Amino acid sequence: MFRTFSHAALIAAALALATPASAQTHSHATKHPAAAKKPAVEGPKVALLGGKLSFTLPAGYSASSMDAGDDQKGTGGAKGTMYQSPKEKRVVLTSEGPTPNQAAVTDYDAAFLDAAVQGFVKEQSAGLPDFKKTGEREFTLKGLGVRELDSTATQGGGPTLQATFIAGSGNSMTIVQVISRADDQKGHAAVVKRIAAGQ
Repeated sequence: MFRTFSHAALIAAALALATPASAQTHSHATKHPAAAKKPAVEGPKVALLGGKLSFTLPAGYSASSMDAGDDQKGTGGAKGTMYQSPKEKRVVLTSEGPTPNQAAVTDYDAAFLDAAVQGFVKEQSAGLPDFKKTGEREFTLKGLGVRELDSTATQGGGPTLQATFIAGSGNSMTIVQVISRADDQKGHAAVVKRIAAGQ
């Protein structure tokens, strides 16, 4: 289950570098009175590992299920969801499945997290030629140990930022990946902060 879901075409579409038509200015646009400010609308709520890792994405993200895991690829029993924001040109991938060999792990299992991080970095380095790990930290959410890895790589036709969260509990583990364009560090950091805070 160290292997992550690969949906290169969808990631490429979400991270397309072209400016959306809706963002272009129109010199003949008619001005309208400013509408009353509406309360902030939240996006999809995500709960993994029985709710031990949970967060809410900003408004504007749509969810689509990814193909089920494949035993021959080492992802048997895994399920995943892609959350995509066309406006922000960002994707958040979540996957959850059995731990390797269905080994039982505690909510804060340093040995498991070490092995999971090593496996993830090895896989990403093999799949993305210019993958570069830029940082790593560990924190807890409701007693659940979480490792966060920051990295860069070329995906979807351009340079990207990636933050990956890895955690395990019982016989299950989860991986959450935030993939953003490299020129949107502020927006990327905001989504990463939400996940790390469990908001």
